[in-house]
Amino acid sequence: MVCDVTQAFGHPELRARASAADHLADRISLRDHIVDVEIGAFQQERGTTQRISFNLVVEVAPHDAAQSDDVDKILSYDTLTEAIATELAAERLNLLETLAERIAQRILRQPQALRCFVRIEKLDRGPGALGVEIVRTQTLADQASTEVPLAQVVYLSNAALSSPHLQGWIDTLATRRPPSVLCVDLPQSGVPQVVGALAQRRIDLLAIEQNAWGLASRDRRCVVVGSRTELDWALKHGQMTVWAPSKIVLDTVDRPPVGVSHGPALAAWFAVQIGAVALTVIGETPPVQAGVAILSLSVCDPDLPTP
Repeated sequence: MVCDVTQAFGHPELRARASAADHLADRISLRDHIVDVEIGAFQQERGTTQRISFNLVVEVAPHDAAQSDDVDKILSYDTLTEAIATELAAERLNLLETLAERIAQRILRQPQALRCFVRIEKLDRGPGALGVEIVRTQTLADQASTEVPLAQVVYLSNAALSSPHLQGWIDTLATRRPPSVLCVDLPQSGVPQVVGALAQRRIDLLAIEQNAWGLASRDRRCVVVGSRTELDWALKHGQMTVWAPSKIVLDTVDRPPVGVSHGPALAAWFAVQIGAVALTVIGETPPVQAGVAILSLSVCDPDLPTP
């Protein structure tokens, strides 16, 4: 029992040794790497950072780097720190479990990595360190292509949603590749105004989602998605979607530089976030600088431009 407790609360390297096969693999490790992060499911954890400690141990495949002194044959320590930085920058997360899983899977995409031990701890949430520890082993799927599916973003103004050409546009977009992600504006009926920027942003985002669901109710091919997981699945399967922005906007690290009430600019920001091939703006003036190829269409024009 003493041995088990030591393994459970010791450095992940102790657990790696205890659970290894007869042949002990070489390991590289990162210890006590501390980063200020905004993470957590509770409201008091939003809008503020806390110290997060990372400890990683990675078992690596046999190599002769020690004999050849060839840096290209090893798994670099930078791979570990870059995996952490990349996943922290991807989006704001609620759970340490999610972050640990993503870090492990990113490291295991490297051909040299065989098994990954990840421990993540919150240092400021209680009297001690609160954390999770996971172990993941490389599979063939880990080394599979992680290509981000392509998409085109189409912004539909309220005037476009009321246009007699709307159904024709949807018919055209449903057959185009890459698949289209439709973005809509705040509803014309107006949005409640409150004191407080954070509260107003949430209300605006929910109002946009009401408009998104209204569009989805008019055509079953318009499937509402709110998370990157849902969106990636839909794009991989050629599904046209309507973006419900709350989760991605609130959880992203690189938040929109403009208010969410500016529809075309929000759509342009979203297009950049997902690496869209183009943004088509229908019925409104497109943003001047968008970071993506922009096409514009009048609500009076029945023919969509080709990205």
